[in-house]
Amino acid sequence: MSRANRQLKIMEIISTYDVDTQEGLVDHLHSEGFKVTQATISRDIKDMGIIKTLAADGRHYKYALQQTKENTTTDKFLNMFKNALISIHSSGNLVVIKTEEASAGPVAQFLDTLNFSEVLGVVAGENTIFVAVDDSAHADRVRERLETLMGS
Repeated sequence: MSRANRQLKIMEIISTYDVDTQEGLVDHLHSEGFKVTQATISRDIKDMGIIKTLAADGRHYKYALQQTKENTTTDKFLNMFKNALISIHSSGNLVVIKTEEASAGPVAQFLDTLNFSEVLGVVAGENTIFVAVDDSAHADRVRERLETLMGS
């Protein structure tokens, strides 16, 4: 699987679980079918600007995206989004997105951060994302905006 897919999955994992070690991250990735080493994860952590922050319990630490590098982080996730996408189609009030293997979840998370006013919700499977749009007249507009993001 590609570097972009792996980094999207890392984003999903650290957003979902309180992972505090590189070995823990490797274990999560292995359970998702990614064959990675600790050295690869170390490079990804540095490249993605991931830091350790205090977990919700106030006693442990966990990996998180660095908030102070918002523009850089957004650019990196936009690049991962572009690399993971295979196709975008609209039909009725749905936009259907096909992604590389195991990338739909992280791409859907990225789509949620875009806060498109027309989007009612995003549902992801393994390789497919359904974006529910408020009106069928807006589905093409959302598709076009996503295609523009792919080309930027």
